[in-house]
Amino acid sequence: MKLDARIPEGPIADKWTEYKGHVPLVSPANKRRIDVIVVGTGLAGSSAAASLAELGYNVKAFCFQDSPRRAHSIAAQGGINAAKNYQNDGDSVFRLFYDTVKGGDYRSREANVHRLAEVSASIIDQCVAQGVPFARDYGGQLDNRSFGGVQVSRTFYAKGQTGQQLLLGAYSALSRQIANGRVKMYHRHEMVDVVTVDGKARGIIAKNLVTGKLERHSAHTVLLCTGGYGNVFFLSTNAMGSNVTAAWRAHKKGAFFGNPCFTQIHPTCIPVSGEHQSKLTLMSESLRNDGRIWVPLHKEDAQAIREGRLKATDLPEEKRDYYLERRYPAFGNLVPRDVASRAAKERCDEGHGVNATGEAVYLDFASAIERYGKEQANLKGLHNPTQEQIIDLGTQAVEAKYGNLFQMYEKITDDNPYRTPMMIYPAVHYTMGGLWVDYNLMTTVPGLFALGEANFSDHGANRLGASALMQGLADGYFVAPYTVGDYLSNDIRTGTIPTDSPEFDAAEKAAEERQQAFLDAKGTTPVDVFHRKLGKIMWDECGMARSADGLKKAIADIRALREEFYKDVRVPGQREGLNIELDKAARVADFMELGELMCLDALTREESCGGHFRTEYQSEDGEALRDDAKFTHVAVWEHQDGDPGKSVRHQEELNYENVKLITRSYK
Repeated sequence: MKLDARIPEGPIADKWTEYKGHVPLVSPANKRRIDVIVVGTGLAGSSAAASLAELGYNVKAFCFQDSPRRAHSIAAQGGINAAKNYQNDGDSVFRLFYDTVKGGDYRSREANVHRLAEVSASIIDQCVAQGVPFARDYGGQLDNRSFGGVQVSRTFYAKGQTGQQLLLGAYSALSRQIANGRVKMYHRHEMVDVVTVDGKARGIIAKNLVTGKLERHSAHTVLLCTGGYGNVFFLSTNAMGSNVTAAWRAHKKGAFFGNPCFTQIHPTCIPVSGEHQSKLTLMSESLRNDGRIWVPLHKEDAQAIREGRLKATDLPEEKRDYYLERRYPAFGNLVPRDVASRAAKERCDEGHGVNATGEAVYLDFASAIERYGKEQANLKGLHNPTQEQIIDLGTQAVEAKYGNLFQMYEKITDDNPYRTPMMIYPAVHYTMGGLWVDYNLMTTVPGLFALGEANFSDHGANRLGASALMQGLADGYFVAPYTVGDYLSNDIRTGTIPTDSPEFDAAEKAAEERQQAFLDAKGTTPVDVFHRKLGKIMWDECGMARSADGLKKAIADIRALREEFYKDVRVPGQREGLNIELDKAARVADFMELGELMCLDALTREESCGGHFRTEYQSEDGEALRDDAKFTHVAVWEHQDGDPGKSVRHQEELNYENVKLITRSYK
């Protein structure tokens, strides 16, 4: 099949404007006759459902949580990007576009990224109107700060709760439409299959997670806003319920998958402390604005710290290696996430790690506390402050910016980060791969759209910090209302889609059989054991560093694990009623198939770029080595015969007309 990205003609700055000016519309009277399903109620889903309902469509929204407010978008902490240029520091739509393409290591689609940059400013205006309490500067203007991979301040934030506050804004808009009767909300429902009729997405099979019953829901179009698949690694910063099932079911129904191996490792997570853990905790990237990252310069000092014979505060400056500042002087601690993560791994692999496992580095706020303390002392007219006063005032200033994050760290680790440097280490966070979509955000299945992290389109091989919230809200508020309307303009005479068709019958029967197979296995091993084993395979061989031999081993190991899973998984209970283990088993089964495809994708991409680091392809100084001649494209996978190993690889060539392909450098 030939992939058509449907990118509008003309200069990149005019594409979206021209598209909106000529896109087919649906009249208000006809919108009332059209049904839309939105799966997922994070930022992308809530904003899309609210926006489409506001336009007059009949919307059904589904979330597996007990409330849309529980969507994983609440976990985003640091901020949201927008090209407002409030600081007058040189920001612009083009610079945001350029930084995003460069940050993704030149593996994203230009047109989609430029559109994202264009609508970014409108997102902030929308959220302010909804009452989102963004931080303000001394003059009452919206404040912003810098994030990794950029040299301007464009990240708007609400302390360390930005995702939560943005979701509350979107949720309020969604709640208004629920109250108006334009959105019917289905809580504790999980999509287990997409239904296609005559090649078009016409509904879903949803499982009521409380009763265990399967339900049929029809619509003229389906929007998947279901997030990423980082939990394939078991340990990640994602909520434990986050999964890939909706996207994977769609994939097996004909929706191609783009760049599945592009996963993001976040550099500032609380390190793994033992096998008792079921998830990892993210410390916001915003901390890298003021925190300095370092390890002991000498291995013997690192060893002494690991053994408890030395404390971080015992080491003088000359015995510390601020390795990001040393290696990347232009950006320092604010290099992109993939660069910072690999640098931390390299230092720890060389024996400079500082926790008991040797897999941690320091994030130190002592310099920031002293700097802010002196500033506050000047403001208060203290001309000869004591060191104690400086530290006290600086602590107050840092607390005002990051207090909830510091509180969270202390609660988890029992260390005071104002007095002792935080310990951090990279962990799985975001996924840049996802369902392939065209410029309209439609998958290869007509009528099936994918928004936010569920699609591949905007971030290339690495996502810059604070761009995820931007994409989710851009897709939901400002893109989907146009592009979905474009598609639905051909459906105004279709009428209600019946649910008693053979297609719905077949999809429901297949879902029943999948669930029953887990119950019939009657094995001895709990689901979580298999998930943890899968996660270890993925982290060891398809994590921060990958190699051909390791990926081949991973594929073989995953296939063996999957065979064992279906024979020996233990799922107690029955299909009817609440059965959390049955739900987990279905999700882990999809993760196993996805994991194999991720390794296959990583194996066939014989280069290093962004978060995809093949050890065979690196420069002399250990940086990612791209192969633009062979791999300036999106790897797009078509499912075949129920077996990820038989998937067919297609390519969408990436043409860079506005950004020059150069070796990415932050030095």
